[in-house]
Amino acid sequence: MTEVLLPEGWPRPVGYANGVAARGRLIFVAGQVGWNTASVFADGLLPQVRQALENVVAVLRAGGAEPRHLVRLTWYVVDRETYRVSRSEIGRVYREVIGSNYPAMTLVQVASLLEDRALVEIEATAVVPEDGA
Repeated sequence: MTEVLLPEGWPRPVGYANGVAARGRLIFVAGQVGWNTASVFADGLLPQVRQALENVVAVLRAGGAEPRHLVRLTWYVVDRETYRVSRSEIGRVYREVIGSNYPAMTLVQVASLLEDRALVEIEATAVVPEDGA
């Protein structure tokens, strides 16, 4: 069971939640970058976002979870401006891979990521309800 938390009087966020309360089995997904199973990076931020999200989903499924179980995402990007001008396309890719679940999210610009070609890294937390729903 999850509950989106929205403090009284706050504007409704778009594309994320301010907070989520959940109960169940916790799944923690390490930061996923935009490379495939052969460690080959996609070119550009948008393809890397898609691949990183697909990688998050693959780890979730390995743990018996689905994208609907996500309660938190932390995004690390190396170029905030590229992210900002790509937000609508990133939103489209997000909905195609994750669906309409908008967990608590944080976005951080970093100087670089461990993998030289990485433009984005996404880590996740999911909670599978005790009843498995």
